[in-house]
Amino acid sequence: MKKKEKRVESEDAGLFISRELSWIDFNSRVLDEAACPANPLLERLKFIAIFSSNLDEFFMVRVAGLRQLVKMGQDFPDPAGNRPSEQLGLIRRKLEKLLRRQYGFLLDEILPELERHGVRLLKMSDLSGSVRSELNGFFRGQVLPVLTPLAVDGVHPFPILNSGSIEIAVSMRPAGKKSLVYAFVEVPEVLPRFVAVSGDGADGGERAFILLEDLIMENLAALFVGCEIEECFPFRITRDMDFSVEDEGAEDLLQSIEKNLLQRRHREPIRVELANAPRGALANWLAQEFRLDEQFWYSVRGPLHLKQFFELVGKAQLPELLEPVWKPVMPPAFSEHPSVFEAIVSRGTILVAPPFHSFSPVIRLLEEAADDPDVLAIKQTLYRVSGNSPVVRALRRAAENGKQVTVVVELKARFDEGNNIAWARLLEESGAHVVYGVAGLKVHSKALLVVRREEGVIRRYVHLSTGNYNDKTAMLYTDLGIMSADPDLCFDIANLFNVLTGYSSPPAEWRKIAASPFDLRRQVEALIEREIQNSTPDRPGRIIAKMNSFSDEKMVRLLHRAADAGVEVDLIVRGICCYKPRAGQENLRIVSIVDRYLEHSRCFYFGNNGNPEFYLSSADWMLRNLDRRVELLFPVEDEGIRDVLLRLLEFQLADSDKCRRLLGSGVYTRPVPEKYDDLRSQWNSYRYLKELADTELKSVTGEALKVFTSSSERPERGGFAVSEEEEGDGAVDDGDEKY
Repeated sequence: MKKKEKRVESEDAGLFISRELSWIDFNSRVLDEAACPANPLLERLKFIAIFSSNLDEFFMVRVAGLRQLVKMGQDFPDPAGNRPSEQLGLIRRKLEKLLRRQYGFLLDEILPELERHGVRLLKMSDLSGSVRSELNGFFRGQVLPVLTPLAVDGVHPFPILNSGSIEIAVSMRPAGKKSLVYAFVEVPEVLPRFVAVSGDGADGGERAFILLEDLIMENLAALFVGCEIEECFPFRITRDMDFSVEDEGAEDLLQSIEKNLLQRRHREPIRVELANAPRGALANWLAQEFRLDEQFWYSVRGPLHLKQFFELVGKAQLPELLEPVWKPVMPPAFSEHPSVFEAIVSRGTILVAPPFHSFSPVIRLLEEAADDPDVLAIKQTLYRVSGNSPVVRALRRAAENGKQVTVVVELKARFDEGNNIAWARLLEESGAHVVYGVAGLKVHSKALLVVRREEGVIRRYVHLSTGNYNDKTAMLYTDLGIMSADPDLCFDIANLFNVLTGYSSPPAEWRKIAASPFDLRRQVEALIEREIQNSTPDRPGRIIAKMNSFSDEKMVRLLHRAADAGVEVDLIVRGICCYKPRAGQENLRIVSIVDRYLEHSRCFYFGNNGNPEFYLSSADWMLRNLDRRVELLFPVEDEGIRDVLLRLLEFQLADSDKCRRLLGSGVYTRPVPEKYDDLRSQWNSYRYLKELADTELKSVTGEALKVFTSSSERPERGGFAVSEEEEGDGAVDDGDEKY
């Protein structure tokens, strides 16, 4: 045991950054966007909401996991040398800074600026008597019938409060009694959080609102008739949602997940948030009842649940304070041919890159397959789908039309379990064969296979992607996918489905793909090793790897070895990055891009001694993706598409507006643009793909951007700044699958 508890040697720990601390840095980068003067005002407000949404899930999963390790006595250091107990303390200190920044941006900058544009968030005390009377009438007619007061006494035990909801704690004295009694009122999320106010400065085109919880607290006497209200304040709890599932069989898996979903309301709180640090008997009583360590209590100086400020973005009705719409581009192949099948046969392989490209060709492929009498079978993996999914509708129609429809639905997709169970049952009702994942693994690969009879011959078509079959996130997440009828690629995907749905073993060697947990790790390691072996001082190896997260310990060590061997390495990692650059690794650069769209694609370039290879994948370089999930890595062999992918990577490497660089100190630089220049990569990517479509995939005029191949060609810190607080503590203090 003593050997396990021994701290990691400092030289070894210097290769790594702790995963949870790196995530905090990512969310800090999200928060930076709320302060960026180049962003329109309502876009800044969106990033305030995104920061809070991300933080909720971080507590439910990652902080909960750290606390469980401490409680179980497994307080062992991670590769960076930090124990879970130490990380909890570091997280607390980092979050206190970030929350002060967040509320400073919201209360001191964004809301005052919104007032100047006619949008006001008021308190009840700001309103005249007549307006308050009108609002109280609205409360009695529209709000009071929805509310349920929950008393706490000898007859009524402490209630199970919903995770994430705003609750109002109340202390009062019933008529004829001297002692205090306590109760809760939940602020219902079925009602608008922002209640419109008429009059009091809301005339002449202005829009004024009050918060629903303020209106409820103003009218508590209507809920507790005959009681004297002593104190009240809003608070919010976040529960531990980090549960694991035993999945030895499909039916057992379904029942186990449904049971866990029901038990989520009963799980322990992992965080309590309070507005404006309430003091007194009610606050003391609440602390006594929750019995939660002080480090998990957070007091903020403004409204709770800032994720709900997305609602205010819509109600502001100020499109001029939002980014202009970038209308998705239709890849020209789908405009030239009446059928998706014809387009694929004509072009060979087609790139689909939402949200710059429209996601509709993927929907069209499924809808055509559902109605085409020549289509015999459809096989697809589903990880996360939208609430009213056209993908599921097309699959149901295909099954009802007599096609052989097989859908691998991943029930263990965190926070989408209930949604996926509902879709799975609807698909079964329509006659589809539904496979509930694979025992012990999450199926995270994104694959669609269509089998079609054409002139007496069977032809197969595939769509493979880095992103989910979700029409909603396809408008928010950047992803890359291909449609192809390549026989070898289709053969591999057909075999993969046989592995997922039956008892087939994976082939000893795929024709083109690699798949985890079978050989994806081995394939990626071999590609990196090849760059190391090929690298010479005169002709260094070359790796560009774009992904969401990078935390796998073996891969971090291998990339350090590649950098030390002189390989030119560019890592574009949006979120968690556990690689810590070392002194002397001038040939390695790690950047993160946070912008209007969530960077979600995984794209890999290997120089291969002058014969470059490109790969797309559903997998990040994380232990879970490489060893504990079913993931895909697939090559891109079409020269035209390879040129496009390289150009998209070049845009990101040249971005000085949204690109943050990870320094050897573990701190990310912070771009501070007053306005955007011509190097904003997402805009350049959209513009480039639009020009390609407009010119029928002809080369865009003008000189192509240059891939950085030596340290002398790389911009160092121009256009970036490191914040004072980061310089002061020497730790990363800049801020997953959510935003």
